[in-house]
Amino acid sequence: MEKIALVTDSTSDVDISMIEKYDLKVLPLRIIYKDKEYIDRVTISPKEVYDNLHIEVPSTSLPSMGDMEKLYTELENEGYTHVIAVTISSNLSGTHNSLKIVSENHKGIKSFIFDSKSITMGEGAIVKECGEMICEGRSFQYIIEKMPEIRDNIKVYYVVDTLKYLIKGGRIGKVSGTVGQLLDIKPIISINDEGVYYTHSKAKGKKQAIKKLIEIVKNTILENNCDVWVMHGGAYEEIDRLKNLVSSIDNIDNLFLGEISPVAGVHTGPGLSGIVIMKNRL
Repeated sequence: MEKIALVTDSTSDVDISMIEKYDLKVLPLRIIYKDKEYIDRVTISPKEVYDNLHIEVPSTSLPSMGDMEKLYTELENEGYTHVIAVTISSNLSGTHNSLKIVSENHKGIKSFIFDSKSITMGEGAIVKECGEMICEGRSFQYIIEKMPEIRDNIKVYYVVDTLKYLIKGGRIGKVSGTVGQLLDIKPIISINDEGVYYTHSKAKGKKQAIKKLIEIVKNTILENNCDVWVMHGGAYEEIDRLKNLVSSIDNIDNLFLGEISPVAGVHTGPGLSGIVIMKNRL
């Protein structure tokens, strides 16, 4: 009989209710300051990181190979026969490749390490669907065959409050970034099929950018019903307004609110607002 463990990393932004419902095993990434290293969402909260970005912008690193080895040893001891792992895009982090290497050292467990080609609840939504299928008693083979289709039905879009952090991190050209800040241009950033950030569209000012996010949701829902996550990174004063705007749209099956891991947020700065849309299975 199959006993399937469901594994993800902390950039999937799964909340405690999901962790408990699906018995998720979460590998935390690291947040590194000059004088101390923290474990994402374990020894430091997203709010603490966002509130202190004006003082110091930390660096980040993937979960340690030791953490991964420890997890696999625990799963073996608990009698798991299979592992399904959903990771942050391999083009954004080395987490996927490292976990794949570790899994190959544990031949007693059959593993499927899946590249979400996404981040935040774009990754977490895949985890959620896998969790549901495990609860339904679906087989390991059935689930892994469904995962690419699930991934294709998920899109991530977000708006940053300032381009300063993208410029500092080299994710946007200094000249174009400076011009954008002067003109108050807000890019709508998404993730392409290769799991890489790209500029989906642009808007003049935050208000127009939020309006574009709402239009994206409405246009997507014209095709079929969806689950939607309203996500934020340090945008505590704005996120309720965005959620209210989204909640007024018809054909949303489920609407969730979440906070983006600072592992991603250190590259975008505080004030990030975003949406994740998942077209639902028929």
